[in-house]
Amino acid sequence: MTSSEKLRHGTAAWFEMVGRAMCDAASHARLPNTLTVSLVERYTDGTALPNGLIQGLRFDIVSGSPTFRAGALPDERGDITIEITTAAARSLNLLLSTDPAYAATADHFLRSGAMRVDGDLSKLGAWLALVHDPIVARTL
Repeated sequence: MTSSEKLRHGTAAWFEMVGRAMCDAASHARLPNTLTVSLVERYTDGTALPNGLIQGLRFDIVSGSPTFRAGALPDERGDITIEITTAAARSLNLLLSTDPAYAATADHFLRSGAMRVDGDLSKLGAWLALVHDPIVARTL
């Protein structure tokens, strides 16, 4: 797979790409070795993946080192937990962060309950904002 190959949103390969993109960005961010934080993003209506997982991702930074697992346990939580419908996730992952519709769409999903965020995303660091658009560029 090339770094520009497009992947169908929500597939196991797509979640692997997202996890690698997050790890790469976090690794280049020179995270402090004191940083330990976890993020779980889970599709509330996600389909089953192997090993009892559903569509989603677990991303951990432990002592400044990032790792991830494609898929989330049905009730898994992290320091930051994002629960989102498949349709809402797909909508957001097709919009660039600079598109005015992106912020409005995210706000709509938060207000409607299609997306819930528990925890403080800023704990991950500013590098996280750099990951969204490259993921959009690789998403079908």
